[in-house]
Amino acid sequence: MKRRDFIKKAAGGALVAASATTAAPAIAARKRFNWKLVTTWPPNFPIFQEGVEKFAKDIELMSDRNLRISVFAGGELVPALQTFDAVSQGTVQMGHGAAYYWAGKVPAAQFFTAVPFGMNAQGMNAWLYQGAGLNLWRDVYKPFNLMPFPMGNTGVQMGGWFRKKINSIDDLKGLKMRIPGLGGKVMAKAGVNPVLLAGGEIYTALERGTIDATEWVGPFHDQRLGLYRAAKNYYYPGWHEPGPVLELTCNLQAWQELPREYQIMIETAAAAANTWMLAEFEAKNLLALRELKQKYKVEVLEFPADVIKELRRLTDETLEEEANKDKTFRQVYQAYKSYRENNDTWNEISEAAYARALKL
Repeated sequence: MKRRDFIKKAAGGALVAASATTAAPAIAARKRFNWKLVTTWPPNFPIFQEGVEKFAKDIELMSDRNLRISVFAGGELVPALQTFDAVSQGTVQMGHGAAYYWAGKVPAAQFFTAVPFGMNAQGMNAWLYQGAGLNLWRDVYKPFNLMPFPMGNTGVQMGGWFRKKINSIDDLKGLKMRIPGLGGKVMAKAGVNPVLLAGGEIYTALERGTIDATEWVGPFHDQRLGLYRAAKNYYYPGWHEPGPVLELTCNLQAWQELPREYQIMIETAAAAANTWMLAEFEAKNLLALRELKQKYKVEVLEFPADVIKELRRLTDETLEEEANKDKTFRQVYQAYKSYRENNDTWNEISEAAYARALKL
């Protein structure tokens, strides 16, 4: 019996040794990739740039350092608002930003960041991951040689910083405001002059009076930029960006050259970063808001109801007009609208109903 046990153990050990021997060359022979990822964010920018750095480290760890991604902030390798072109042309393999920055090139891309009075982060995740929104996004980006992924969400944003109070819709007329995407188009209809600026340029523009108002993200990031020093009227809600998605883009040819296991690593790490960023915003915004009010005496104001109603009317008008200009925009708009209507029906008796119950 002892002899038979010895033979079994010896045979098992030999099998393990043989497996290790055959596996070792496979690992050693695995092709290595050194990629570059450029972002639209300032260097060391919390949560956004931090989340991208975390994503790159996760990929390096999962791939046993065989897929290494060097991350460059906006302006370090290419200008912040040229990441789309850099990835599309294959100058770099990956980019991170917000799809609505490319509205001039791809009008329909705006739906994959945020729609005024549209879905929040929960609804956007549902649409993208389970409601065919991601497949539609990839169809829209395919002609530009790009493969997109959701990678981050700020949650409901704030309405913005204003040098003067907004008591009626007329108070918006003539203002120069940093506001991108569809929200900017709606504001233009209200008489605002929308301006597109990268994050690193906003404070200086507001302080010098180059712009009269700005939206950025929410209390945590707004405080970090020091916007409270340039304007004291801080409005809510962020009607223009109720659940803005951040995007990871990958050059399509580079993506197709990756082994499937590496593709799965990217998909998994991007989804993890998507969750991590939203959680970070939720946790840090509440602390920053308290400090803005108590320490810096910022006046946090709600947009008047008649202003919100008019902005909502102008939103519907804007979406219809944009849909009539561009076939792809209309296609995505119809898909988004259909999903949102179903989402709103459910939300009315779930999240919204619960929010109302808390006020009873």
